[in-house]
Amino acid sequence: MKLVKAISALVLLGVITTSCGEKKQAESTEMTDSTAVAMDTTVVVETPNIVGVASGNADFSTLVAAVKAAGLVETLSSEGPFTVFAPNNAAFDKLPAGTVDGLLKPESLDKLKSVLTYHVVSGKFDAATVIDAINKNNGKYTVTTVQGGTIVLSLKDGKVMLTDANGGMATVVLADVAASNGVIHAIDTVVMPK
Repeated sequence: MKLVKAISALVLLGVITTSCGEKKQAESTEMTDSTAVAMDTTVVVETPNIVGVASGNADFSTLVAAVKAAGLVETLSSEGPFTVFAPNNAAFDKLPAGTVDGLLKPESLDKLKSVLTYHVVSGKFDAATVIDAINKNNGKYTVTTVQGGTIVLSLKDGKVMLTDANGGMATVVLADVAASNGVIHAIDTVVMPK
């Protein structure tokens, strides 16, 4: 009888120990699983800066080549914010034959920098802000570029138009391309400073 009680006590102790161990293991697994889920749901996505965004778009390849040739990558990668009225490849194609090649020559560095910085405005002006400014200023809003010249912004058939210092005009064909240090508005014509 004593032997049966001793065996029963050992079996009971074994059952208790085993069930406690299983419970701890289950809790441990649950904690590991929930930690893994929390780690998997944390994803950080950074928006590239203006140069990064333009470099990632084949339609800005001529502009990116010009920015690199002018040594403006660091400037346009800085904190900003900047608003860039970025000529697309078709805009550069409209220039007279040889103009782009001439601007990319080392002896034309100052002129190239002048043309490129004429397309940049300090501050972040999304399309809604630009349109609001135009409407609040009797249909025309003048911005000062990083180059020092001015561009007049206006609306025509619901599209933002740029008028350069020489009377040349460009149309914004794609607005509000976000960058970490500003915004890009693609234009269909290269605007020129005086």
